[in-house]
Amino acid sequence: MSATRPEYEAVLRLLTVLDDGVEPDRSTLRAAVRWLLGALASASPGRSVEVRVPPYGAVQCVPGLRHTRGTPPNVVEMDPITWVEVATGRSSWADAVAAGRIRASGTRADLSEFLPIRHAEAG
Repeated sequence: MSATRPEYEAVLRLLTVLDDGVEPDRSTLRAAVRWLLGALASASPGRSVEVRVPPYGAVQCVPGLRHTRGTPPNVVEMDPITWVEVATGRSSWADAVAAGRIRASGTRADLSEFLPIRHAEAG
C-alpha cells in the first residue's frame, strides 16, 4: 500500500493530538485508522484473520486458510484509539490484550508479530 502524503499526515496529526491529550476529530481518526488497516493488509496479505475497528473499517490479513462465509474463525476487534496505538507501537499487543482493549478469538488472532506497522512496509 502506497501512502499518499495526506494519508500519512493524518496518522502524524493524530499521534500529535493524542500526545497533547486532545480528543481527535473524526475525519483525522478515520483517515489514520483506514490507512493503518490498509498498511497491515499490505504488509501481511491473506484472508485468515479479520481485523475490525468499528466504525471505521475492517480488513482481512495474515496468510493461511481462506475464510469465505459467515463470521471468520479468527477475529480481532478493538476501538480506533487502541488500533492506532498498537499499529504505531505506542502500546504493545500484549498490554492491550491484557487490559481488555483488544478482543481476539481464534488460533491465528495474535497479531503481535505483525505490529507495530512500519512505514517502509506500508509503501
